[in-house]
Formats: sequence, structure tokens, C-alpha cells
Amino acid sequence: MSPGEVVHRLRDEMMKRTLRFPRAVIDIGSIPGGSGPTPLCPGLGEIDVGAAAGLIATAERILDGEWRTLGVVRSDMAEPDWFLDPETGIRAPSREYTFRINPRRPQMGNVKNVWELSRHHHLTLLAAAYHLTGREEFADMVSRQLRSWWRENEFLQGVHWRSGIELAIRLISWVWIRRLLEGWADAPGLFEKNALFIEQLHRHSRYLARLPSHGSSANNHLIAEAAGLYAACCAFPYFPETKTWREAAAQSLRAEARRQTFASGLNRELATCYHGFVLELFLCAALEGEAAGLPLGSELWETLVRMTDALAAVVDVELEAPRQGDADEGTALQLDADVSKRWRSLLSTGEFLFGRCDWWPEPGNPDVRTTLWTSLIGHTVECARPKRRRSDFPDAGMVILRDVEPRRDEIWCRCDGGPHGYLSIASHAHADALSVEVRCGGCTVLSDPGTYCYHTEPEWREYFRSTLGHNTLELAGRSQSVSGGPFNWLRHADGQVVAVAGLDEGVTAEWTGKHDGYARLDPPAVHRRRVELDRERRSLVIEDEVTCEGSHSCRLAFHLGPGVDCRLAGTVATLSWAQGAEKRGAVMKLPAVLTWERARGRVDPPGGWYSPALGVKVPAVSLFGSGRMPGDGALVTRLEFGDSESDELRFHSGPGPDRPIEE
Repeated sequence: MSPGEVVHRLRDEMMKRTLRFPRAVIDIGSIPGGSGPTPLCPGLGEIDVGAAAGLIATAERILDGEWRTLGVVRSDMAEPDWFLDPETGIRAPSREYTFRINPRRPQMGNVKNVWELSRHHHLTLLAAAYHLTGREEFADMVSRQLRSWWRENEFLQGVHWRSGIELAIRLISWVWIRRLLEGWADAPGLFEKNALFIEQLHRHSRYLARLPSHGSSANNHLIAEAAGLYAACCAFPYFPETKTWREAAAQSLRAEARRQTFASGLNRELATCYHGFVLELFLCAALEGEAAGLPLGSELWETLVRMTDALAAVVDVELEAPRQGDADEGTALQLDADVSKRWRSLLSTGEFLFGRCDWWPEPGNPDVRTTLWTSLIGHTVECARPKRRRSDFPDAGMVILRDVEPRRDEIWCRCDGGPHGYLSIASHAHADALSVEVRCGGCTVLSDPGTYCYHTEPEWREYFRSTLGHNTLELAGRSQSVSGGPFNWLRHADGQVVAVAGLDEGVTAEWTGKHDGYARLDPPAVHRRRVELDRERRSLVIEDEVTCEGSHSCRLAFHLGPGVDCRLAGTVATLSWAQGAEKRGAVMKLPAVLTWERARGRVDPPGGWYSPALGVKVPAVSLFGSGRMPGDGALVTRLEFGDSESDELRFHSGPGPDRPIEE
């Protein structure tokens, strides 16, 4: 963050602390009937029976008062407390001026839990259940809870006005709730004929138009703010300012699509969860514009095609995307019970909107959101498409080593040799340069441990985004990048891909990368890593070198997936896991010059953890090798895959013995 931006942020904060918007005078009678969101197409495609059943079952549990969000089960959903963090029992401020609230202070509890409920995803599920069944109890609960939220959240009072991204996602939810309740007799009285809703709509829209994210915070938050404002302006064109707001939001969306997307199609934050989140936000805005006859233009649609093709190229055989950087399960619009199938859902939507390339994986039956989303557009988007699946994304520094042809026991390895993150604070980046992520048949063998928490438990926040928390090499007891707080990096370790070979053909595929994060050490050091996949031998070789005029202490970490058992004997780790009814296995030969330990669920110091979702961490095995790393040595790790019950699982000769490290 530059000194100029620091000054600007201080001025911005001072302005917010005294900000007051005059109350708008709005004549509800002037709002014409039928001027809400474009209705769903009468010829709507048939919704998958299984997806519909899951949605309705979840909606019924919400009726009974239960809803699971961010790893926490809430039992107060019949009449939710909009300010309660169910994890800690702490209640966030409801009457304090919003810009005087610090959402990260410990006394707030976990503000993510508080904010998440007020994104109203559970209400879009209830509205979708009404749309599918016509059962009025679903619509009645939506009505009661929206009226409750609108009454209890006066403008700029309480925590729910503190962050623009929260307002934006609420607007998207309201657009879809109104659309899905079309045909319910009381829908107009809840929305366009309701002064309380009209005032909240105006306040939300004006806030987003007046206070967009900027500077080093202009990441996915800015896209969300523009997407929410654009969708609301298209669906609810009720105010004199609507056209001005809509045009400004459209301009922002077009600019940020260019700015925040690599030419290869990957999102510049280099956090895969946010690639999906941003793609959903753009789709919400673009589809709303098409439905309203206010298209965002071909350039933005071409970006969405590139993002979808990039996603199709990086998923493994089970259609799971890489785990890189932060992940918080954020979604722009929830219309399905199971949000864990996000990547299948987005590929299914892409298949409907853009057509499926020959090399794409089969996404399976469409989910509810795909069917409803795609009913808003009456044509397929046409643009140039890649003729083959790509494995190299040089601008993002991501390379996938894998089998040439898809196979059930596919070996899939993501190699990270790209920029640290997006903008100066790189808020969602991890110190993971040159890390690898390895899967076999879709089972995670070497894992990216995930995120676990954002605003709470700072020691765990630091561990899960540290160098030691990833499958890479730590020098001198320091992370490659220098942390400046839970969402700030003071110094970035930027990676560079040095060479790739054999990605799309042949017996072997190779990747070599390096990073500059340890140039700040005394003496300076450069970490270089080479990874080789032998497709015939079913093996991976990972070779780490450090260029340095002296030597440093080092720790080499390998984090196993939560479903992998490990037996460590000296420098040989025998791994096993279940793949369906079959037992699979692998053997790791670890560098003998390091002293190896096995950690599982260790608290002090942290080690041996995996976070499947925000707010959840489960024990998993981590292997840590400690020693000294001179400037002229190398560490070689070999990983061979096979049947864990077979006597034939042995090491084949590799490219040469470990080059010794002098103590």
C-alpha cells in the first residue's frame, strides 16, 4: 500500500464517520405494475429431479428452523437473530453507526458468520422451493424474514452496512427472490408496493454508487459492488438516478473484467475460490442485463467464456478445481442445496451458455441454478474457443502436470510459479510460491491445506497462509512473503516459471520454477524447484535447490490429504487411501539429509491440519523435514503410485540419487 493510498484511506475513513445521506422521498404509486425483474421463461427447461428434491428438503429444514452456514449449524432460523454469531454467542452492534464499528475486533466474534446470514442465501432457497412447489409456507417465511431484516437494519446503523460487498449480494438475492415469487399473490405487496423495501433498495443502491471499493481493495469486492448495483438497476428501475447508477456499474464491470482477468482466463487474485465467485458475479450481472434488454457487451461475455474454459482446463478427473489462496465459500447466488458442487455447476452453466468444447469434461446433469439462470437468455454466446485443453497458464504461473488422456486413476499435479497475488496488499494470497498440489484419481494426496479462518484466531490465520502450511520449502524459519496482517502482505514473493516440457504428449512432463522471496535473507537465497511426472511409471519427482553463497536452516513440508493414511519409517512414508471400494496407495522417498517428523492435529506449534471449508479444520498428516540447506545442494523427493495391497509397489530408478547436503 503506497503512502498516497494510506493518506487517501485515512481521509476516506474520516468522511465515512460523518457521512449522512438525506432520506429519499419516493412515491410508491408512481412505480408501474409489472416493472420488476424479467420473469423466468415460460418454456423453462425441466429441472433435474435429484437437484430439485435436495433443494426442497433443505428448504423444509429451514422451515423447521435449521440452516448450516460456514460450518456452523443454526437452530434459530424460524426467527433468526440477524446480529448473532452462533459460533461464539456474541451479538454484533445493531444500533451503532456503521463506520464506527471495527468488524475485526475480538469483541465482535466472527463477523463472517453474522454477515453470511444477511446475504439471504437461505431466502433464495426458500423462494426457489416456492417456485418449484407452489407451497405458500415457503413464500410466507421469506416475507416474514425480509420484513424483519428491513425493520431491524436502519440505514447506516449496525454491522450490516459496514461492507459494500454484503449490500451487493443482498441486492442480487432480492432480485431473484422477487423473480421466484412471481405468481404469489402477496409478492407485489412485499416488494414494489412496500415502502420499506423501496427505501432499503434505494439506500443500498445509492450506497454502492457512492462508496465503491478503491485502491488496493479494488479486488473482487469492487466487482461484487458493481454486479449487485447493475442487477438491481436492471430489475428494479424505480428511481430518477437508476440510469446513471446502471451505466456507471456497467462501465465498472467492463473495466474490472479486463483488469482482474488474465489473458489465459484465470482470475488475477490467484485464489481459485474467488475465480468461481467472480465468474458467478459477472454471470448474475450479464444475464440480468440480457433479460432486461440492457446487454453488457461482447467483450465482457468473451471474458466469461475465457474464465469458463480456463476452469474446464484445470479441474481434475472428479471436476474439482485447484485449491489455491483464500477460500470462504462465497457465492453470488444460491439456488441449490449442495454448494460443494460449485465447479460442476459453473461448467454446466457454461455448457448451456457457450457450448461445450470437445476436450471439456462432462459436467453431468444441470443443477437448479443452471436451469433457472440460463432461462434468462435466449441464445448461445458465440466466440472463438480453444481447440485443445491447456495445461500451461503462463501469465498466472499455473501449470498442471497430468496424464495426457483422462483416466480413472489420473495423476494430477498443480505447480505454482506465478505472482504472489493481486494489487499491493494481495489480500487473498498465501505464501505458497513453488508449492505443489497432487491428486490421484481425484483423491487429494498432497494437499493445499485451505484457509480455515479470516477474522478470528490470528495464529491459525497466519499458519494456514504461511509457507510452512504449504507443500514447499521454508528457509531460515520465515515465510517467503512478509505478512502485514490478516489481509495484507508487506512484501511479495513472486514466482517465475523457468521451463515446461511434455505437458500434452510423451512419457514425461516437467516444470521448473523459482521465486525471489528469500532475496531478503542474509545471505540472499533463491529457491528453485523442478517437478517431473513419469506417466508410465506413475511417479513424481520433486527436486528443490537453493542458490546462496552461504547456508540457511530449512524445513520442507508435505501435507497429505485428509483421507490419506501414512506410515513413516525413517525417510520412507507409505501412503494409503480408499477410492470407492478399492484401496490405493503410494510411497514417498523423502530426502535422507533431513530429519523427518509426522504431525497430525498438532496445536503447538500448529501442524497436521486440513480445512475443507471456512470455519472447519480437521486433523490430517503433515510431514516436516528439518536441516540445513547450503547453496550448492538439492533435496529430491520421489512419489510413486500403485495398489497399496500389491507387493509390486516399489521405487523405480529415478534421474539419479539425492545429491548430498553437507551438514
